Formats: sequence, structure tokens, C-alpha cells
Amino acid sequence: MTATTERKRGRGQRTALVASTSSSSSSSSDIAGNPFEQTTQAASERQDLFNDIAPVYDQLNDVLSLGLHRAWKRATVKWSEARKGDTVLDVCCGSGDIAQRLSDRVGDKGTVFGLDFAENQLRRAAEKMEEKTPSTSNETNTAKITWVQGDALDLPFEDDTFDAITMGYGLRNVRDIPKALSELKRVAKSGTKVAILDFNNSRDETTNQVSGFILDNVVVPFAKMNDVEAEYKYLRPSIERFPTGPELVDLALAAGFEEATHYELQPGGLMGCLVCQV
Repeated sequence: MTATTERKRGRGQRTALVASTSSSSSSSSDIAGNPFEQTTQAASERQDLFNDIAPVYDQLNDVLSLGLHRAWKRATVKWSEARKGDTVLDVCCGSGDIAQRLSDRVGDKGTVFGLDFAENQLRRAAEKMEEKTPSTSNETNTAKITWVQGDALDLPFEDDTFDAITMGYGLRNVRDIPKALSELKRVAKSGTKVAILDFNNSRDETTNQVSGFILDNVVVPFAKMNDVEAEYKYLRPSIERFPTGPELVDLALAAGFEEATHYELQPGGLMGCLVCQV
């Protein structure tokens, strides 16, 4: 992994512009989730998208990433620096993979909240947790997870609540990235680390070409076999509209974080993790 950009507040800070257009060749009519706009209506369409793909979400993650998503999520939890007994939050938790890893990390004395706007994803997350911890078991070394349906732009928590925060594949999908970052900062305690995993909109053209080829020729065809082609066509234009690593760092500093570093993850820098400190 490579730290592509690291800055502290007041040191080389500049304002990042969030791109609103896409160079993807697909027309908007055959793409779910409206990746081309940052509006309330687009956010509603993305909510529908993530509800729709919930039944096949985990299977597709495993197959399409060759299982590497597990390593990326482990790295994200590690960068959050969650410790035993902490109160932690996973925003845009989806089917609960990162929240479950946080539960293992903070232990039975800790507290975990998993928040998502898609009800079907939360239902799947709860089912997976029950499968992992059968009701017949009286002992567990993991924290209980509270699943919350909510909005990343208006987190239903008090200021200075959490000791560690993660966000996996969510920042790219919100309609207001600066507002989402400000909300993460608001609910974090002083000194908290916030680790945000997502696809990397690389500044390297070769990396972007490889990413586009994989999405168009592997991800979308496999999604078509599972009747979610339109939903997975959303990925490429959403990545092309997403800020680059340096732009994400600038946005984090503008949101009030004291430090921010963006890491490009292997293989190939196709994923990235923005690590911020309050």
C-alpha cells in the first residue's frame, strides 16, 4: 500500500473540486442509481439500488474481488485503531462485514453501531450476525451490534460519541461528500481515527484503464448473470466522478480533521483508504 497524499491542517491545504460528470460510455438509461447527479432524487435511486442488490451483494463481492475485499476491510479496521472496550461506528455498513470485524476487535466490553440507508442490507447484516453467533451460545467475545437505518448526511448520534469510525464503499455514493465528512468528524471524539475505504479514482491513467476494463468486461457481465447488470453498471461512472486521493485529503481537512492520509491499496491501487484524525 502506498500513502499517496498526507497533509495536516494549514499545510498546503487547498480546495478540492468534486467532479460531477463522467466519461463512461454507458448511457444513463441503462444504469441504475443515477451516478451522474448529486441530488436528493439520485440519493433515493441509490437507496433503491442497494436494497435491490442485497440478496447477491456478498456473493458478488467475493467473486469479483477474488476474496480480496476481506483484506481491504481488515486494513480499514486496523487503521481505525479501534481498541477493546471502545464505542465504534461503521457508516454505510451494507451487509455488515466491517461492523462484524469491529465487533471482534472491541470485544464484549465494547459497543458497535452499524448504520445504512438500505433496509434490505441491514436485514442481511443482522441475519449474518445471527448465523455467526447462534442463539444457543451463552458466551461470546464480541460486541453486540446495533443496526440503525439512517442517513450519512445526518447521523443520529450526539457530538463526540465514538472512539473509532469506519466507512466502507459509502462516501462515493452520498450526494454531498463534504457534508458526510463533516458528520463523521462531528460524532468522533478528539483523537479519533476515521478510516474510509472505497474505490480509488487514481491520478494514474493506466490504473484507471485497468479498472475500467475490469468493470466493463468482468464485473458487469458477471452481474448480468445475476440479473443486476444495471445496478453494477453504476460503478464505473460513480468512480470517475469520485474525488482523487489528494482531493479527498483536502476535503477532509476542510471538514475540520487535523490530519488526513490517502492510501492506495494493492493490487494495483484499484482501492483506496482515506484515514483521518480528529
